[in-house]
Amino acid sequence: MRAQLQNDPTAQEFSKQLLDLGNGDIEFHKDTQHITLPDNFCTVVETKNELIESVFPEIPNNYLNNDWLSNRAILAAKNVGIDLINYQIQQLLPGDLMSFKSIDATVEENDAVNFLIEFLNSLDISGM
Repeated sequence: MRAQLQNDPTAQEFSKQLLDLGNGDIEFHKDTQHITLPDNFCTVVETKNELIESVFPEIPNNYLNNDWLSNRAILAAKNVGIDLINYQIQQLLPGDLMSFKSIDATVEENDAVNFLIEFLNSLDISGM
């Protein structure tokens, strides 16, 4: 959908490849039980640093450009997998590191029964 919104001429082909992958319509190699992705499906990189540089080239010069940022994303199967990458990208940004205190209690005493401390401590909001 995003590729189609960008008027990318290859969006229809990529969408079909994604659907084939998701529907299990890509043939398994009998000996390895692996699939082979089409050559034009993605760009393979060797390291996380290479991935970051290929998706966010020259980020220290472009991080304030909302249009530039809105056209880039690194996706992962789970948030845990992306946390380290997000941290590495944040380290590339200029400026001073700032830490903020948080609280694991509710402001309203009556709300304490609705939001257990264990629940509040378990929250890991993306990008925070």
